[in-house]
Amino acid sequence: MKPATRSHRNIFLSAVAIMSIYSTTLFGETKTSSYSPVVVTETLQSTMKRMKEAKPAIEKEHKTLLEERYDLSDHPSKSVKMTGGKPVQEGIRVKLPKGMDWNKLAGMAPEAIQEKGLFPQGFMPLPHPNHNDGGMVFPKFQIDEIKKQENRDLTRFDLDFDIPDRFLPEFPAPIFLTTRPDLGDVSQGKLVTNANYFELFDGIVNPKQLEGLRLLTSVFPQQQFNATNDRRSEHASFGVSCFDCHANGHTNAATHLVGDIRPQQNRRRIDTPTLRGVNMQRLFGSQRALKTVEDFTEFEQRAAYFDGDPTIATKKGANVLERGSQVHAMAEFLAILDFPPAPKLDVFGKLYPNKATEAELRGETVFNNKGRCVECHSGPAFSDNTMHDLKVERFYKPTLKNGLLATAQGPIKTFPLRGIKDSAPYLHDDRLLTLEDTVEFFNLVLGLKLSSQEKSDLVAYMQTL
Repeated sequence: MKPATRSHRNIFLSAVAIMSIYSTTLFGETKTSSYSPVVVTETLQSTMKRMKEAKPAIEKEHKTLLEERYDLSDHPSKSVKMTGGKPVQEGIRVKLPKGMDWNKLAGMAPEAIQEKGLFPQGFMPLPHPNHNDGGMVFPKFQIDEIKKQENRDLTRFDLDFDIPDRFLPEFPAPIFLTTRPDLGDVSQGKLVTNANYFELFDGIVNPKQLEGLRLLTSVFPQQQFNATNDRRSEHASFGVSCFDCHANGHTNAATHLVGDIRPQQNRRRIDTPTLRGVNMQRLFGSQRALKTVEDFTEFEQRAAYFDGDPTIATKKGANVLERGSQVHAMAEFLAILDFPPAPKLDVFGKLYPNKATEAELRGETVFNNKGRCVECHSGPAFSDNTMHDLKVERFYKPTLKNGLLATAQGPIKTFPLRGIKDSAPYLHDDRLLTLEDTVEFFNLVLGLKLSSQEKSDLVAYMQTL
């Protein structure tokens, strides 16, 4: 057999085709490509049969990972509720290595934790429910309501959402507008969709904002939900809408993989961030390469919906929005989505001493001093609108787990903390289920050496924001 040459490349569709990457052989070396396979040789019926058969084993493996990492039991707070009334799950849910406690662990150097393999698994990057395939996955409550209102099915034949509902944001979430704070929650307890947006918002917003909301609730083709032969919905799908993930302009914790990292095992699970207060933010996209919400809105439709691959967008049905009217209208509506009320905060974002508890006031002091939270989470939205690299890889060795290669993660965006109790799970990939988990994570990673009382007070304070 003649050796491969540049003019005679052998290109093979390998098993990683289902992971949306090519593998090419050139001069005897295998190299993954940045591009997804455009021509799929397997029929949809064959793909569906294969993936349905594989689904129980994939979900069992992922469920085992979650149970090894977390206490998933139901422990709702008796006193702290989200803005709409759903109880907040409380307590540390990340499991410690055997024989370890949080204070002992926090007293160890990162190098020692790494060498002895003591970094809690719940602090490690969290894989997608099926990291090898990835794609948008929706909580069942979102799927059920969309079916009811629009007879549209967001069910994937290969995969279900992984994190129990009790750890997710309330549904449907209340909606507050910067332009009409006098109205309070304008959602009327309903999930806003293309079927009801007009009746809910006509007379409250202007025509341009109303048109923006229409587009935000309109469905367009997406990588897993479309009409082609490599989708993940059983029947041909019109697609998804912006508000399918950002339900009511907030979040339902729908998950995905970032579109701007290759190869597949290096891609990160991504949590759906809230759009509340997006008018105060200045960095967008998973790698924060986009500087306005208009940029982000346009990019989503051109490539982000399709795993960052514009060639696949062409195949599956890219929706190229008109920048001067459609994109601007969508951004104008997004810009009026407000944070929920925080009655204990004054106009500068400080606690009213006569309204806050002793624990909350102590927590504010920790937040602004020993906890060093304010160094990143500053201003009225509690965000510095920039990126920070936590260098969490100091604590663990590179590990391949359930399809995700945990290595250095790089910088992540500082998200706003206003209304934070409404937005669990936490961190960019959902790895932290509660605020208590989040405080323990940062106490360890930043070397803060907080006492048990200081950590408890810090949680109490963040629940007021």
